Amino acid sequence: MWVIMIGAVLVIGGFLYLFRQALSRRLSEPHQLAQGSQTLEPQHQGLRFLGLSKNWPGLMIIALGALLLAFGGYL
Repeated sequence: MWVIMIGAVLVIGGFLYLFRQALSRRLSEPHQLAQGSQTLEPQHQGLRFLGLSKNWPGLMIIALGALLLAFGGYL
């Protein structure tokens, strides 16, 4: 029972870690567009913030929690 509870906490904690990483990015200074209007969107950000190099701790926590949830009844 406790193993399954620990697994659930690890999965939720891993998701919270990933959400914190994505939401804690600071807004950039306003950039001028070619038409003269301003935007807060950073230039050339792409999808780098979704890469494995920055999110591997959260993904490992989720994977460990998922293993405990899947095999917790056998332990």
